[in-house]
Amino acid sequence: MCCGALLRTAMWSCTPKRFVVAASEFADLPCFPSGGDLAEALTAAARRLHETPTPDSTLDTAVRLAVDLVPGAEHAGISLIERNNLRRTLAWTDEVVRAAEDGHPAGDRQPYWQRLWTAPVAEVTDSEGDEGEDALSELGLRSVLSLRLRADRRRLTVLTAYARKPRAFDETALRVGRLFTAHVGIALESATVREQLTEAMRTRDLIGQATGILMERLNIDAAGAFDSLVKASQRENVKLRDLARRIVDAHNTPDAR
Repeated sequence: MCCGALLRTAMWSCTPKRFVVAASEFADLPCFPSGGDLAEALTAAARRLHETPTPDSTLDTAVRLAVDLVPGAEHAGISLIERNNLRRTLAWTDEVVRAAEDGHPAGDRQPYWQRLWTAPVAEVTDSEGDEGEDALSELGLRSVLSLRLRADRRRLTVLTAYARKPRAFDETALRVGRLFTAHVGIALESATVREQLTEAMRTRDLIGQATGILMERLNIDAAGAFDSLVKASQRENVKLRDLARRIVDAHNTPDAR
């Protein structure tokens, strides 16, 4: 394959990942504790969270832990809330959570989770008695405890626990939920930084390989090869990393040799 063909690679698209996991207890976590055992339970949960290698796996682990740790919780999800009133579920324990969270709210009333823009916690004590939460009631979800994980001007990331009976979440659940979300937030930030560093190292390696291929094919030096790569990226409106990956992949196919 000629070098020009390598540089004229078509763009590809990618879709965000979503995760659904079964709600099951971790064998090494104590059942929800009281008193001094709370520290032990949270320490075990924090260890689990920090063992996760990526932000996606952190979210996956967090929703399962939430069901095990937060008193009264039967289901849990982590979702992203946008300023345009759109909510998208990132991880959930079962399909009822996804049904409760995805999409735009119906009707004119503001959903309970809109309160999270101005407060760290939003609750529904009984969806059958709340005129704005008919959708939850129809799904059999009577109680909700929603807590902020991350917040900025444009979006919120929230952890939400659900129960099928009314008034399932008391002050203890709220306290444990807030402590747990603090651990989740720290672990998520840590996993994000690790993923970014790993990606940066991979990107540097890919660009180096692509530069070497162009040096060989065009018989130019490293500066010239890198300049050609940058110009092709700008011309085709393709990220430098993606273009480099395609050049390397094309070079490694049998037809390229």
